[in-house]
Amino acid sequence: MATNYYLPEDKVPLPPKHADVLTTCCDYCIVACAYKVYRWPIGSGDGGVKASENAFGIDFPSSPLQDWVAPAQHNVVMHKDIPHNVIITPNKDATTVNTNGDSSIRGGIIAQKCYNPKTPTRDRLTSPMMRIYGTLQPVPWDFALDVAAEVAKHVIAKHGANAYSVKTYSYQYIENTYAISKFALRHVNTASFTFHDTPSDVTSTPGFRDAGFDNFGPSYDDWGSADVLMCLGTDPYETKTILFTQHIMKGVQKGMKLIMVNPRETAGITYAKKMGGLHLDVYPGSDTVLLGAIARIVVENGWEDKEWIEKWVNNKWESDSGFGQGTRNTPWQWRTTWGKFQTKGFKDYKKWLLSQPEYELAQASEITGVDAEKIQKAAEWIAKPKADGSRVNTSFGIEKGFYWSNNTGNTNAISSLATICGAGGRPGRVVGRFGGHQRGGQRGGKLPRNKSPEKVPGRRRRALDTDRWLVSGHTRMAHVIGTTWIQAMSGSQGLQKRFQELVVTNPHQVRSHDKQEIIETLKRRADSGGMVVIDQDIYLRNPIGAQFADIVFPAATWGEEDFMRANGERRLRLYQKFYDAPGDAKPDWWIIAQLAQRMGFDGFDWKNSNDVAEESSRFSRKGRKAFHMVKVYAHQNGRTLHEQMRLLGADGIQGPTFINDKGELKGAKRLHDTTMTAEQAADLYGENGPGEANIVTKKLTHFNTQTGQINLQKHPWSLFSDFWTWLKPKEDELWLSNGRINEIWQSGFDDVERRPYITQRWPENFVEIHPEDAKARGIESGDYVMMYSERVAAHKDTLLGVQNDHFQFDELMKRGHIELSKAAVTAVAIVTPHVKKGVLYSNMLDTRQPSNALTARVVDHISGNYNYKMGVAKIAKLGASKYKEEFRSMSFAPRNIA
Repeated sequence: MATNYYLPEDKVPLPPKHADVLTTCCDYCIVACAYKVYRWPIGSGDGGVKASENAFGIDFPSSPLQDWVAPAQHNVVMHKDIPHNVIITPNKDATTVNTNGDSSIRGGIIAQKCYNPKTPTRDRLTSPMMRIYGTLQPVPWDFALDVAAEVAKHVIAKHGANAYSVKTYSYQYIENTYAISKFALRHVNTASFTFHDTPSDVTSTPGFRDAGFDNFGPSYDDWGSADVLMCLGTDPYETKTILFTQHIMKGVQKGMKLIMVNPRETAGITYAKKMGGLHLDVYPGSDTVLLGAIARIVVENGWEDKEWIEKWVNNKWESDSGFGQGTRNTPWQWRTTWGKFQTKGFKDYKKWLLSQPEYELAQASEITGVDAEKIQKAAEWIAKPKADGSRVNTSFGIEKGFYWSNNTGNTNAISSLATICGAGGRPGRVVGRFGGHQRGGQRGGKLPRNKSPEKVPGRRRRALDTDRWLVSGHTRMAHVIGTTWIQAMSGSQGLQKRFQELVVTNPHQVRSHDKQEIIETLKRRADSGGMVVIDQDIYLRNPIGAQFADIVFPAATWGEEDFMRANGERRLRLYQKFYDAPGDAKPDWWIIAQLAQRMGFDGFDWKNSNDVAEESSRFSRKGRKAFHMVKVYAHQNGRTLHEQMRLLGADGIQGPTFINDKGELKGAKRLHDTTMTAEQAADLYGENGPGEANIVTKKLTHFNTQTGQINLQKHPWSLFSDFWTWLKPKEDELWLSNGRINEIWQSGFDDVERRPYITQRWPENFVEIHPEDAKARGIESGDYVMMYSERVAAHKDTLLGVQNDHFQFDELMKRGHIELSKAAVTAVAIVTPHVKKGVLYSNMLDTRQPSNALTARVVDHISGNYNYKMGVAKIAKLGASKYKEEFRSMSFAPRNIA
């Protein structure tokens, strides 16, 4: 492969005084740093170096911490069909999130995201396309939409709503997610619906939901205000940089200790250790045992927060009042009917915990691979009272490396450990997710769970597994929006094989220019057991778009439409439109509206994105980022919702939102705030309680359970240990985990593939391997290697569970529901001691070399999520790559440098 190279520009224009100034936020990680967009027509004159000559109002060269511009922060775009310069820099006026105008490498060069045919963004989708004679060819919008609508109506009428599968993002702006979910859930009414990161429409953190914790209850200030912060399954510096540098790091500098749970040592973990922190280097999937051992040490020593437990933990009868009763088809009630998780309160939990042999320190150390002394120290740090008898303030933050490995067990365990340590929603004592994507989800309908064919023991239905449904041949039309589907799922090469069989090898392929003939051909494919694919995206992704899509809809994205979204502390902002979408690309809400109207659905006659946002606001009212009162306030003042959000600027407002009895618009700092005073409540929604359209849910000051108190849960290792033991490396295998690194966002579609510097830095996928593991296999840094497995487990059919053990992995194997297949992925080796011996680590979603091909396509049998972070592989050297000898690309330096 040719070595990429990067020749940087050495100059950039300054925005003039007459430049338009708009606000936006970074489009990438959960933090959503605030940015300013400076826009002015080409040829209208650039700014000068004197303060009186530029929009920054400062002299250049600027001083440290003043505004500055790098070439990567400049681009040229079309605005009202006229070429304009844009400069996009961190917003130094922001008083929240990225204070002082800090940024990550991802956001700092976000100007490069804008479409410009002179740059690698030139391959943006700009026209609808149809696959005719095997080739995607441009067609008008009416042509593509008419074909899609007619085939969709036929599939639904003949094969049922569940034959129409919708796979979409959960995060990509409120206007879009509302329109998509309204279409799929309320109108198509399909149970074959889910989001980008899971095969089923289920909660990502079942333990949080069952305990009563909201995923995003804390404020960013909270993450730096504890005595001890335990971070599990992530390095916030690598993955959500500004949360770390602007919030967590400041806490560490004031004395906060960090406990990092991760199989590899990263830059953030090295910094934590340098500052006196602790690294618990677990084997993938063993976190439940680690947390069980820590919890056991806490209760054995009586270090639990007795006052908190007495006041805020449900006893058996309080838990029973809304937890685990009856046969209702809810996402969680069946889980406790078995009696495997529910407790009668703390005493019952303690009795159960002490009876679990794997949580004894010596055994836990052996299973997890973490030194017993470090486990003991972690327990002391988070719960042992101080010398004066006061409690330690401990917070707990989790992310995907943790909850995507033993999904239910891990999230149950962290919920229970946090609870006995007194963490909930108090300042300095919070529990929640740090986050991955931003929170742009707003449902326009509920999943019709009663239409799912899948049942679990106790006669309750579970959310339909869209991957298993497709593999089983039941999906006749797949509508994929803003996600790769295939590489983003586990066992991805097996899933791709099934797409190939259902779409490409089906005999009914379009061989005509005639619209009606195309429609009839695609109908015949669906009727014959094949599948029709619609792909809706900003780039043509391989293979979902390039190989399998019959119809491609080009989407407009960040900067090309007015959009609303929240970050990981529920902070809502408006992302302003500042340039024209390329060609005929349209925002996803518009595409969905046009398709829905052609299918005969009403309520999709929106004129602009504000119309969608305003309609969606009433559905947000009970949610964590409820913004309905922003709309009410806007209308009271003669504005639209988007106009009001524009006025709120870079700092926006934290949901849920309220209007108090003084007529002031207010936002909530945190959820589960058990310390909220009457005065604080009055300031938020009025002295006499919430009035007018204000809705206050219990999770503002209590927890999201029937009683408002916490459900303390068991976290039995036995529900997962059969799978973990089966998967555990055999013979020459190693654990394989995956995740993110600082320079790359998601699949790299927007940075690795289209930003020259990042392309040069990471031209291919990599795999980190410990020096001892590498030496035994003759592998050196820079070698091409093959990671392969002959036992990639996958569900091969859609299941009907009856008995309690029917979804246990051992039982699935015994009953023939699991098939084993082969998979192989190449990568460039990085030999480094910062990855745990016995563990490989690779980029989570390099679509060219997808490590998910080696992870099991077997869902957590309680929650329905995949355990993406757990795979095993053998690894063999293929030969030396050119990166081994050249030094223009792909550094092999270790990442654990502070």
